Amino acid sequence: MEVIYPEKVDSAKACPAMVFFFGGGWIGGDRSQFLNHAKYFSKRGLVCFLVDYRTRTKNNTTPFESLKDAKSAIRFIRINSSNFGIDANKIIASGGSAGGHLAAATALITDYNDDTDDLSMSCIPNALVLFNPVIDNGPGGYGYERIGDEYKSFSPLHNIRKGAPPTILFLGTNDNLIPVETANYYKKVMEKVGSICELYLYEGEGHGFFNYKNFENYKKTVYEADNFLQSLGYIENDTSIEIE
Repeated sequence: MEVIYPEKVDSAKACPAMVFFFGGGWIGGDRSQFLNHAKYFSKRGLVCFLVDYRTRTKNNTTPFESLKDAKSAIRFIRINSSNFGIDANKIIASGGSAGGHLAAATALITDYNDDTDDLSMSCIPNALVLFNPVIDNGPGGYGYERIGDEYKSFSPLHNIRKGAPPTILFLGTNDNLIPVETANYYKKVMEKVGSICELYLYEGEGHGFFNYKNFENYKKTVYEADNFLQSLGYIENDTSIEIE
């Protein structure tokens, strides 16, 4: 993990944490994908973590190992919260595409834990910021050919339950991997169990529209994520910090 701290830290006050998981279909990808997001949110007072995890290209592994690593990362951060200067009860998990799946799955999926993990320590984050996340691994969703019938215990959409963390979700209406109706249904189920789920749709945008290279969309989504975290009381309003 790469850790990015706020420039000014009050040692007497624990900061919220934001944990980023890169996308790449659990096949490839790089933790630098969310570097600019992490730099911005560190300026907003969050301790940010860019997490590496096993992928098929690097490690010849399956999506299940990727999820084990994501859950291990949240547990590690929470166990070492005092060393990082963070509030163990204010951990935000975030990610894009397959990384969005991992963020959501740390919150909703009970199976797929690494044998070396201390399972008495929760891997459930306190909030989720999801960028065109893979939320449906069922027969009509993404990755089913690799997940198979295990989707029932691996797919976030199929495991939403009461107590699911407050979530904000960003999606382009022309995403070729995640249909708009899937995101709408996810929001509907989240609200049915009594959880917050804000959904922002971006007309005509495709998969990965939020990345830094698409600066205007990056700026819009970061702005809305910032407002969402303000609404949860994790950060305060500060118009002096620009999204750049």
